[in-house]
Amino acid sequence: MRRTSCGAQRRRVLLLVAGMALSTAGTTPARAQGHATSREPVTIGAILSVTGPVAGVGQPERDGALLAEKIVNASGGIGGRPLKLVIEDDASNPDTAISKATGLIRSTRVRALIGSSNLPSTVAIGGLTDPVKLPQVALSGMGPAVEARRTCVVHLLAPQELNARAALAYVRDALKVKRIGLLHDSGYGQAVANSLKAVAPDYGVELAQVEKFEIGATDVSTQAAKVKNAGVEAVVIVASSATPFRNVHDLRMGVPVIGSIASSSYDYVRAMGEAAEGVIFPEFLIAEDPLPHQAAFVATFREAYGRLPKNYEAAGWDAVNLLARVLAEAGPEADNAAVCAALRKPLRGVLATYDFSAPDMTGLGLASFSYSQVKNGGFVRLPFPPR
Repeated sequence: MRRTSCGAQRRRVLLLVAGMALSTAGTTPARAQGHATSREPVTIGAILSVTGPVAGVGQPERDGALLAEKIVNASGGIGGRPLKLVIEDDASNPDTAISKATGLIRSTRVRALIGSSNLPSTVAIGGLTDPVKLPQVALSGMGPAVEARRTCVVHLLAPQELNARAALAYVRDALKVKRIGLLHDSGYGQAVANSLKAVAPDYGVELAQVEKFEIGATDVSTQAAKVKNAGVEAVVIVASSATPFRNVHDLRMGVPVIGSIASSSYDYVRAMGEAAEGVIFPEFLIAEDPLPHQAAFVATFREAYGRLPKNYEAAGWDAVNLLARVLAEAGPEADNAAVCAALRKPLRGVLATYDFSAPDMTGLGLASFSYSQVKNGGFVRLPFPPR
């Protein structure tokens, strides 16, 4: 049998992913022949942390979102109209996020908003989108209680309590230890830390030492030393940074280290250096060993960018495709109420399978997580949780 050429393989992958975008966007096959038409575009805004301390999250989200925009338009756009994605950088700062969101809502008059990359900015943006019921797709898990009262926002990452439970389940059931230390930053990490403290008794786990540091800190060795001196059996690190991993490694604690999805990117792993080896991550996308519904996205992203994607690239992709679908379903000219209603439904995304009608606005559970371990700069799937 003659071997299939690389070009033919690429075409098959692109057609498969285009089909994924087509079914998500809800366009008709007749309009999916070729690119979107020259009709007035449907404009979606995105506020991402492309610079600043959380850039390691925002940049991959941007890459996934831009690829989704390209594929949606190649598949016919939204009801035959091209999708236009306007990306603004909040520099990892909530005040900047508010300013950028104000411009997108009032001047650009976007139909929906994606963002932000960090929890404080997401909450801040929600203060603008909620009063006017502008659809918002958050690229962070639900944090403070105020978010639960916002009816036109959905989240693509797990709520912070679920992130906490994912780490504690591994501590109890895989590592079988009870005394752990926690290092966390003052942003997203604080929200997860609050949940860890609340639910740790459910797992019979003691948080023997909890240490906080500022977002963007370049040295947390003092806090890491306090964790070591507490005689812990494992360390959980919740931060969008490589710094705490390097500091823990330098202290030669000799105990397992569990990271969070916030530091699971290839860029962060490279920045960790040898400290990354053996770190365990509760996450969703392991590109070296993708789940069947993730394989086409992984192949297409690699073709487009020359590298493997991780969780945040998939989140950017899912956010754009979700909004393309609901805007097509409700109608590009539909009012916000109709779009919000179309938003609160199930979605089979690349990152996960969602039910946005659920109280936590994700419908995710512990079974949604995959677990990986860093080996030689890559991620190896672990046999947990048992399937």
